[in-house]
Amino acid sequence: MQDRPASWSSSRHGSGRKFPVRKYFQIGRSSARQFSMLLIAVIAGMTSELPAGMKYASSQACCTVRQGKLIMMRQANGMMDVRLMRTLLTLLTECSVSKTADILGQAQPTVSLTLKRLREMLDDPLLVRSGGALVPTERGLALKETLRDILGQIDAHLSPHATFDPDNATRNFRIIADNCLGAVFLPQLVGKIAQKAPNVGVDASHMPSYDDLISQLADGSIDAVIGNWPHPPEYLRMSPLLTTDIVCVVRPNHRLASQREPISMGEFLKEKHLSPTSDKRAHLSPIDGRLIELGLKRNIAVSVPEYAITPYVLTQSDLVFTTGRIFAEQIAQAFPLVVLEAPRELGHMQFYMLWHECKHQSPDHVWLRQMIKSVAAGVRVCDPTESVPITFLRAGAPVFV
Repeated sequence: MQDRPASWSSSRHGSGRKFPVRKYFQIGRSSARQFSMLLIAVIAGMTSELPAGMKYASSQACCTVRQGKLIMMRQANGMMDVRLMRTLLTLLTECSVSKTADILGQAQPTVSLTLKRLREMLDDPLLVRSGGALVPTERGLALKETLRDILGQIDAHLSPHATFDPDNATRNFRIIADNCLGAVFLPQLVGKIAQKAPNVGVDASHMPSYDDLISQLADGSIDAVIGNWPHPPEYLRMSPLLTTDIVCVVRPNHRLASQREPISMGEFLKEKHLSPTSDKRAHLSPIDGRLIELGLKRNIAVSVPEYAITPYVLTQSDLVFTTGRIFAEQIAQAFPLVVLEAPRELGHMQFYMLWHECKHQSPDHVWLRQMIKSVAAGVRVCDPTESVPITFLRAGAPVFV
């Protein structure tokens, strides 16, 4: 015989009206029938007492008997597991279903259905339309901070208390350092890791697209990023590494080569420029990102795929290359190039290390980050602007030294 949901009916609540007990109470068929009969008896006035301590519950509500009376109570979302919490935190951080799907490696319809389920569970829209974008509701903003704390505690308490033995470890670390610091920084980092951990390899990869970078950090494909974007993602872990001033590099017969004062912004914008960042990613460049903030734009005549090519191009052209002093002085020692003071409005170039929460507690990655910080400290000793504070951070951004 087919198992049907137990129900009850009562003339007091409308003739023939049925209440699907098993829909709301997670109990077996026989228990549901017993409970239905008890409810009918109570409503019909046949009895006023129910067995004390009797309890039934679901993800939405729970029912208990106290002093012979049936008490209905709302339950605090007992069915929200860690996976749902991580999805909700990503949704509230990204304010985008499509971006959340990309980061979590899920289909967009799946994330949409999850959001619908979360809205029903929490009885709140969580994200609402504001023009063409989604913004968190007041409840959503409060949950965002709460979920960060909860998930951080979960990760901290459930992570194994393992240790990393560099002498015997055999593994590879994938690091992204596709900026001017890479040429100065990576050789020293590779040397230090080889000295401390002879069987550990380093895969120094090119910077992928921004979306791929975030996705690969989230899935663990990338272990650490050495970056210098004007505004790093707030939901990633971050540690400042060093700050350097910005300079321009030209060949000796360039018209500005003999200038001793900082180049004016007017002169800077008249020149043709060489950049390792194309116009399509200008907002990620510490130079063009700053110009965007100032409402300005320079003429990028040539873009190159990597920094190592820049000195060869500069010696054959009248282009201006703008970069951090550390890299500029390095290439000026090896090539016939002149280092000039950049417009003061450009400020300083700030470098930092980024990593995902999923790597934060791993002993292997704690060790790797210590190596990166150690090398950065050595570079910083030679940097005259080492005391300049990191200024791009907004209030509440996650900074972890």
